[in-house]
Amino acid sequence: MALLLQRARLADGRLVDVRVDGERIADVGPDLPPAASDRAVELDGHVLLPAAAEPHAHIDKAFLADRIPNERGDLDGAIEAVLAHREVFTVEDIAERAERAARVMLMNGVTAIRTHADVMSDHGLRSVEGLVRARERLAGVVELQIVALMGWPVTGAAGAEHRAMLREAIAIGADVVGGCPHLEPEPVAATETLLSIAAEHGRPIDLHSDEQLNPDVLYVRDFAAQVTATGFAHGAVASHCVSLGVQPADRQAQVAAELAAAGIAVVTLPQTNLYLQGRAHPTATPRGLTALRPLLDAGVTVAGGADNLQDPFNPLGRADPLETAALLVLAGHLSPGEAYHAVSTAARTAIGLPEVAVAPGSPAELVAIPAASLREAIAFAPGPRVVVHRGVIVAPSTG
Repeated sequence: MALLLQRARLADGRLVDVRVDGERIADVGPDLPPAASDRAVELDGHVLLPAAAEPHAHIDKAFLADRIPNERGDLDGAIEAVLAHREVFTVEDIAERAERAARVMLMNGVTAIRTHADVMSDHGLRSVEGLVRARERLAGVVELQIVALMGWPVTGAAGAEHRAMLREAIAIGADVVGGCPHLEPEPVAATETLLSIAAEHGRPIDLHSDEQLNPDVLYVRDFAAQVTATGFAHGAVASHCVSLGVQPADRQAQVAAELAAAGIAVVTLPQTNLYLQGRAHPTATPRGLTALRPLLDAGVTVAGGADNLQDPFNPLGRADPLETAALLVLAGHLSPGEAYHAVSTAARTAIGLPEVAVAPGSPAELVAIPAASLREAIAFAPGPRVVVHRGVIVAPSTG
């Protein structure tokens, strides 16, 4: 049975019908004749868009803001708070909170999520195990990729345990290699180590890169140089890249060109970085975002994500890609179209998924929002939204 979405409004304002057959869009046009076997759904002029993707989440920590307070409010305070409350994290608790977060994202139009999972000696593999459990419960409803976010160090004799844990995390279900080289005692060597293990297993790599405002910290250049030198071809992402945003314009352009040449996507995370960054700068406070326009001008894939959800790193957040898009407009000075592209098409590209368009042949990953335009959708973030994943309506009824 095909799915016929009637009277959908495209981003360019046209009213069309969209027929979905299997997992792909079969036809788009005005007044498509319904077949007897079609399931017709009247969208009443709601704007129909490619579904969003969340390219950078930490749903192993979601909804812990009231249980683990961050008294200082900055990044170091958040890290210390989590480290001091590891007893809160059990496999089932992680699975339940992660599933709840993913289902809220789904209701808001997200059909694919890449989430980081803490992997470190004082935490073990609990986050990976909990997220694997959540992924099993979400099968067929939302796609969930798991990044093994490695504790530090990963180099030398001191890092042997973490390297072994990374390989074990991959064996039990992690999809992507992750880490925080800028927090390592040997950042360049750590990047090399993580890239080597990712290549060994044929996995993508997604690094927390330069999540600070110190202009002397710019290890993302080493990441780009190593990806280029090794020919790493499994997909590479640099998330945050905060210090790039405070570089001189000529250096921003040069680094952007290096990232573009390396094929590294950049994920910017306005919600959490606006909250955590800049607290040591009481006047002319920097926004803590990366160099969005130079990256886009260089041809880098720039995706937008929400990062943390109501936890010590960000006490707020609605698990809504339109909230991220709005902040990219207001704080990042992107246009509404660029902002939605960042949380949808670019986000899917960054995490290795095929592009989606409201066009024949495209994967049927769609969201219909009760608004008259894309700009209005971002402004009001209205609901409920009709969400299609793999050709099936999965929200508002997710089973």
